[in-house]
Amino acid sequence: MRYINPMRLKLLMGMFYATGSIGIFMGLSSSPQFTMFITFMGVVNIGLGALFTFVFLTQKDKAPDKRKKKKKKD
Repeated sequence: MRYINPMRLKLLMGMFYATGSIGIFMGLSSSPQFTMFITFMGVVNIGLGALFTFVFLTQKDKAPDKRKKKKKKD
């Protein structure tokens, strides 16, 4: 898997968790017509936040590019 900048992952995690929690809250407190759909979309956003949290916690440090490394002169 490709390396993703940790700052970008934290931003995505926060975005998905915030929209998911707002969606669940709005879905459970709104009119009964759209309650299930909005709540389900909130749960999907929480799941995406969990996915990005897993990627953030399990990704390895970025390996330096060997092509750009300067060679030592003897």
